[in-house]
Amino acid sequence: MGCGTSAVSNSLNNNFHPPVAPLSSLSTLNQQSNSNRIPKEGRQIDTNEIIENFLLIWLDAEIDKSKEDYQNSIKHLRRTVNTVETFQDTEECIDCTSKLQDKKVFLIISGALCQTVVPRIHNMDQVHSIYVFYGKQENYVEWAKDWSKIKGIYTEITAICDSARQSARQCDEDSVVIAGMSSLNRIEPSFIYTQPCTGKQTSEYNNQLGRVYFYIAEHSKALTFLNKGLEMRKTILPPNDPDLAKSYDNIGLVYNNMGEYSKALSSYEQSLGIQKIALPSNHPDLAASYNNIGSAYNNMGEYSKALSYYEKAQEIWQISFPSSHPHIVLVEKNIENIKKKL
Repeated sequence: MGCGTSAVSNSLNNNFHPPVAPLSSLSTLNQQSNSNRIPKEGRQIDTNEIIENFLLIWLDAEIDKSKEDYQNSIKHLRRTVNTVETFQDTEECIDCTSKLQDKKVFLIISGALCQTVVPRIHNMDQVHSIYVFYGKQENYVEWAKDWSKIKGIYTEITAICDSARQSARQCDEDSVVIAGMSSLNRIEPSFIYTQPCTGKQTSEYNNQLGRVYFYIAEHSKALTFLNKGLEMRKTILPPNDPDLAKSYDNIGLVYNNMGEYSKALSSYEQSLGIQKIALPSNHPDLAASYNNIGSAYNNMGEYSKALSYYEKAQEIWQISFPSSHPHIVLVEKNIENIKKKL
């Protein structure tokens, strides 16, 4: 497989297709370099999961995608990270990892490959954590002690998912929550309780809380506040304001991470409808929406529709960005993987 960031992704899998783009405040590709800020609202490109700034790569020469165990493992992984990609070829995996930008990588390596691969990738800045997936833990326990990024030897994918969540939250959750609450505190408590808030302030309050709850994986609460923010925006903004599209994108991302792909698709389509009116036809944000919709269709098993939307995203991004840009790499991988299913 190639290197991607979709929602399988938004690529959150072997198929790397973003589901919802992580190009949005809740998304994946529009990540902030400053960990003390919540990402801007808007698009998302990769996406299924709750960990926006991370990509999961699984290297195993013996992967068999036709087996039920593999399919179940991918489902678990997609619930954990926005982007998941699998490799069977060691060199291709290492090359992809070395070229990633603005991403932290969780790397799952089979026991058969770990002793040859870990020394080559351990010091890459992109690699955050390494998980050795092998049936006999005792075989590599002592060896793993020499490599600080190895989090352990695991016999089950679910255990890797739990460890990855914990590791990512240690990096991001505290700063995100603190940043979110700090942002909300720009509205002084005395003002909130003694004077009527403006519609804009109330909308911002709800949207910020929705993003905070999203990051700590409390999806029901995230939906509650994001929907409140959306309804407030509807009362104060023109019907085709780009901020409304951002709200729909963020809501779609939450549904996507919950596995409710039809609801995610509906939100993405509402966002796209607004963007088609508010933005130029070749605007990169439109491509992000096309990519998200493609990912939703991919997750729903409607591969012809997914391909159509991925190709629309590709057409715009090829105009907007150089060929090496992560968005183009992402959508090309999505297209490649979809074609294998048709």
